[in-house]
Amino acid sequence: MNKRILELFQEFPETYVSGEEISRRLNVSRTAIWKHIEELRSAGYEFEAAPRKGYRLLSKPNSWQVNELLSGLKTKVLGQKIHVYGEVESTQTIAHALIASGAPEGTIVLAEAQTAGRGRMGRTWHSPAGKGIWMSLVLKPRIPVYFMPQLTLLSAVALCRSIQKVCQVDIGIKWPNDLLIKGKKVSGILLESSGEDERLKYVVAGFGISVNLKREDYPEELRNIATSLAIESGADIPRESLVQAFLLEFEDLYALYMEKGFAPIRLLWEALSVTLKRPIRTHTPSGVIEGIADSLDDSGALTVITQAGEKIKIYSGDIELK
Repeated sequence: MNKRILELFQEFPETYVSGEEISRRLNVSRTAIWKHIEELRSAGYEFEAAPRKGYRLLSKPNSWQVNELLSGLKTKVLGQKIHVYGEVESTQTIAHALIASGAPEGTIVLAEAQTAGRGRMGRTWHSPAGKGIWMSLVLKPRIPVYFMPQLTLLSAVALCRSIQKVCQVDIGIKWPNDLLIKGKKVSGILLESSGEDERLKYVVAGFGISVNLKREDYPEELRNIATSLAIESGADIPRESLVQAFLLEFEDLYALYMEKGFAPIRLLWEALSVTLKRPIRTHTPSGVIEGIADSLDDSGALTVITQAGEKIKIYSGDIELK
C-alpha cells in the first residue's frame, strides 16, 4: 500500500492530494491513509498536511551514493569493501555475520535505517531513514583483549576530528566515547569483539551519527538531550563526504596506534575532551563516585580525584558531567 501511495504522489508532484482523492483511488479509509502516511514519514519521507487540501510530498529520504563514496575514498584498507542496506535491525548484527563469512578488515556496513540500532549498555539508538550515518566497521587488530578500551577512545578521536574538519562545529568527547555539541549528544560509538587466547580475533566498531536530523525527527524524550550536525551547523551535511573523511582519519590514527601505541592517541583524546578537569558523578558496583575528572591512564581508564584527595580509576560505565 505504501508503494501505491507514493506512486499516486508522483502523479501530482509538488501539489496537494486530498484524502478523499487518495481514498477513492486506492479504495481505503481515511484512517488507513493516515496510518500509511505516518509509516512513510518514519521511513524518511516528509509530508505537509493542510486542512481541506490534503497531503503534499515535500521530500524523499536520501539514499547512499555508493559510487560517489568510493570515488572519493582515499584509504588503502578501510571502506574498500562496502555493504549497503535499506532498513535493517542493526548494522552490528550484519557485520558479525559477514565476518563469519570471511569479510576482511576494513569492511563497512551502511544502512539507510535501523529498527533496533544498538548503543552502549543495552540502549537503543534512534536511526531514522536517510538522516544519519548508521555504520559498522570490521577491524582485526593483533592486540590483547584488554586493549579494547584504547580502541574505543581512538574511535572517538577519529570521529571527532573528522566532524570538525567537515562540519566546522565545536564538538568534544565525553568519556569514553560520546560526542557532544553544546552538551547534547550527536553520536554514539559501540565496539563489540571476539577474542581467543587473550588476543582479539576481530572487533566490530559501530557508529551512530545524527547527521541531517531536524528537531521534529527526534522523539519528544530526546529533543533536549540530542542534536544533529545539520541543526548545529545550519546546513545539511553530505553523508558520503563525512564517511570518507572519517575512514581516512581512522586509518591514519589506527596506523599510528599500531606503530606508537596508545600514548599519542591519549594526548589527542585529552585535547578533545569535555570531561577532564570537570566535576563528574558515576555509579559503580561499589557505590557512587564523585570528584574531578583528572586524566586518562595508560589503559584508557578515567582517573578521578575525590574530595578526600583519593585517586580512583573508572574503567567502564556512564558518567554525569556536573
